[in-house]
Amino acid sequence: MRLTDSHAHLDMYDEDLPAVLARAAESGVRTILAIGIGDGPETMHRALEIAEATGSPDLPTIYASVGIHPQEAGSATPEALAQMASLATNPRCIAIGEIGLDYYHVDNPPIFVQKLAFIAQMQLAAAARKPILIHCRTSELATAQAKEKFAEADAWEDLLGLIEQYWKPTGLSGILHCFSGTLEQARRSLDAGFYLSFAGNSTYPKAVDLREAAAYAPADRILVETDAPFLAPVPLRGQRNEPAFVAHTAAALAEVRGVSTETLAELTSQNFQRLFGINS
Repeated sequence: MRLTDSHAHLDMYDEDLPAVLARAAESGVRTILAIGIGDGPETMHRALEIAEATGSPDLPTIYASVGIHPQEAGSATPEALAQMASLATNPRCIAIGEIGLDYYHVDNPPIFVQKLAFIAQMQLAAAARKPILIHCRTSELATAQAKEKFAEADAWEDLLGLIEQYWKPTGLSGILHCFSGTLEQARRSLDAGFYLSFAGNSTYPKAVDLREAAAYAPADRILVETDAPFLAPVPLRGQRNEPAFVAHTAAALAEVRGVSTETLAELTSQNFQRLFGINS
C-alpha cells in the first residue's frame, strides 16, 4: 500500500523525528509534504531543511512548503515575503502555505491584516507558479471574546471571495487543507479548482458533514493528511498525531467512499503527484 500524507508539521518533532519517519515508512507512507510555517516567518525554512536532509530510500520522500500562517499575518512584511520568494525557488519546495484566514482565536490579527497577507502570498505563489495550501477556520465555535472581535464575519465567505478574485484567474490549483467546511463550501472550493484534503477530524463521530464532503469529492480531487502532530484520528484520538496514522484516516475515507483502503491510498497518492507534477 502506498500512502501520501499531504500535510504534516514535521518541524514540530524533536529528537524522535527519525523514529516518526521510520514508523511512517512501516505503515506504507511513501511521501510527506512538510509544512513550512515554523513558529513564524523567521523559522519557515525548517521544513525545507528537513526535506533536504532526508534522502534515505527506506524513509518517505519529503517535500516542503513555505508560508505565513494567518495567525502570523502581522509578520508578512516585505522582508518576510522576499524570504518566502527565495525559499520557494528550491526544487524541494512545491507549495506555498499554509495560508488563508483564521477567525477562531481572539488574539489573531485583525481581518484586514489577514486578508492583506493572504493576497500577498497568493500573488507570490502565482509568480512562482506553485499551488497554495489553504487554512480556513471560522469563529463559529470560538470563544465569546473571539466572536465579539470578529463579529458576523464569515471566514469561508471572505476566503472564497478572495480566491475568486485573486487566485482563480491564475489557472493554478491548490489544497483546502484539513477540509472542515460544509458540502456547499466543498462544491465551491472544487469549482475554484482546488483539491480537498481530509485529516483525522473526519473520523470523529460527530463529523458527519466532513464524511459527506469526502463522499462527494470527485475521485481525482481528494487527498488525505494527518496535520500532525494535531488531530490524531480514531482510534488514536487524543494522542500526538504522526504521519503513520494517516492509514487510519485513509481507511475511514475508503469506507465512506465504498472502496478498499488500498484503492483510496493509491488514488490519493496519484492525485498528489498530479497536482504537484512529481513522480516519487
